[in-house]
Amino acid sequence: MARARGRARLRSFRSVTRREFISVLAAAVAAGFALHAKRAGAAADALYDPPRFGNVSLLHFTDCHAQLRPVYFREPSVNVGVGAAANRPPHLVGDRLLRYFGIAPGTREAHALTHLDFERAAAVYGRVGGFAHLATLVQRLRASRPGALLLDAGDTWQGSATALWTRGQDMVDAARVLGVDVMTGHWEFTYGAERVREIVEGDLKGRLDFVAHNVRTLDFGDPVFPPYALREVNGVAVAVIGQAFPYTPIANPRDLVPQWTFGIQEASLQQTIDEARGRGARAVVLLSHNGTDVDRKLASRVRGLDAVLGGHTHDGLPRPIVVTNGARRTLVTNAGSNGKFLAVLDLDVRGGGVAGYRYRLLPVFANLLAPDPGMDALITRLRAPWDARLAEPLAVTEGLLYRRGNFNGTWDQVLLDALMTVKGAQIALSPGFRWGSTLLPGQTITMEDVMSQTALTYPQTTLTDMTGGALKTILEDVCDNLFNPDPYYQQGGDMVRVGGLSYACDPTARAGRRITDLRLGGAPIQASRTYRVAGWAPVSREARAAGGEPIWDVVARYLRDRKTVPPLRPNVPVLHGVGGNAGLAS
Repeated sequence: MARARGRARLRSFRSVTRREFISVLAAAVAAGFALHAKRAGAAADALYDPPRFGNVSLLHFTDCHAQLRPVYFREPSVNVGVGAAANRPPHLVGDRLLRYFGIAPGTREAHALTHLDFERAAAVYGRVGGFAHLATLVQRLRASRPGALLLDAGDTWQGSATALWTRGQDMVDAARVLGVDVMTGHWEFTYGAERVREIVEGDLKGRLDFVAHNVRTLDFGDPVFPPYALREVNGVAVAVIGQAFPYTPIANPRDLVPQWTFGIQEASLQQTIDEARGRGARAVVLLSHNGTDVDRKLASRVRGLDAVLGGHTHDGLPRPIVVTNGARRTLVTNAGSNGKFLAVLDLDVRGGGVAGYRYRLLPVFANLLAPDPGMDALITRLRAPWDARLAEPLAVTEGLLYRRGNFNGTWDQVLLDALMTVKGAQIALSPGFRWGSTLLPGQTITMEDVMSQTALTYPQTTLTDMTGGALKTILEDVCDNLFNPDPYYQQGGDMVRVGGLSYACDPTARAGRRITDLRLGGAPIQASRTYRVAGWAPVSREARAAGGEPIWDVVARYLRDRKTVPPLRPNVPVLHGVGGNAGLAS
């Protein structure tokens, strides 16, 4: 039986490099697998040729975070839901996720959607994403679905060294070649209002609609971007409304977009839906960067939305969440991150509106999809000026390096250890960003890898004296942003990452009472005592002006000195109140 499962798994191979082939072959032999390369094409066909349905097709990706080349990406083992969100999508991990969605363990789909047995499975199934491979899949699906729209829910222009150094231009060029029709944004705004306008009114004009009904001017409330795009697909009018990340000025520096307001804006959304319907739209979808929990609540409070194609929280949802609102229903979806998935929503739209749907979340396995030559050449050209800098070897990791999850990952631990060591701090704090790729044991850590964890426009490091009381306040505030039972008050990423300091956390407790037992070196933190605390990515202009060297320089120097990174155990809090929670792996 084990050999049969092994044979099924290895049918996924289509094209690999010599080095990858040798690595995978070694893993396969060790597990008693047999290679069946001739069946790889059939495996790809089964995965990437979903039967056509209906007359309107929407292709959706989100949160690629500027990853032009294929990467490894580990899904979270901790994604705790509280209140009404507990024990239901998207707050399911590992075996609980597989059981809920009826996905067989040990399959390529199980690997794509969970952290289970990640190192071994990643050696077998290879890297995911990459715009050249994504382009091949988009073209394949468009060939069978004439008129299909390609929608990008944002966080595309940020997350890599080349995106930062070109101020997003590499991703803008790649998105145009990929054939994106409509997009909205979040991290795009961290390049500043002037740069965003320059791209939208220049590079994208007449090619790609940047939409956001909830971004308006601070003075008169005028729309900054078109609220929606109205496209005709096979004779059907389809409205795609944009919902930019509503808390951009809170989660990111306010002074980068000083004259723009954001927010969820339910009333504006309802007005936009009604206007689109009045102009003849027979299908109305929201291209959203709210996050799944917020999308779920929003869908229950507005009328006339057929689907929400979401982003921000990096949730790979293999099935839509169906939200009912009176007699209508809205499909809420989210398509993961890092270019790892492409969602396909097929709609059967008739005179009375959407009569049926089919949905597939397709993992983009680079070994199963040949790179598109045109996109591959473009990426090579875009990266050429930076190749030597990107490839600089810094150290070798002996353990798995990953970030995604409610609390510290091992990549976070590297950043925290670097901050404490280089800055001479007792404690370090690092933002709970969800973006950042994964490295397998034995891989060389390059400058590009460090930048994939740190590439943003406000990278300054800080060193401050902070009281124990202030530390607890920070942890409580961030924890409430993550675990507030009302999704509309969840205003950021995951929990702030903490180095040097240990603590306990009860996500189910009331605001201000979730964080307890703060300790440094085993001794209780004193509220009135002052501690030396290092950090990075300050959101206030004053803190950035006073800040130190960029975080990537700190981490690179730390890694060069060490040359190897041993397997790390991330500094995670003791958790209370979440026993049996389906968002917490056993």
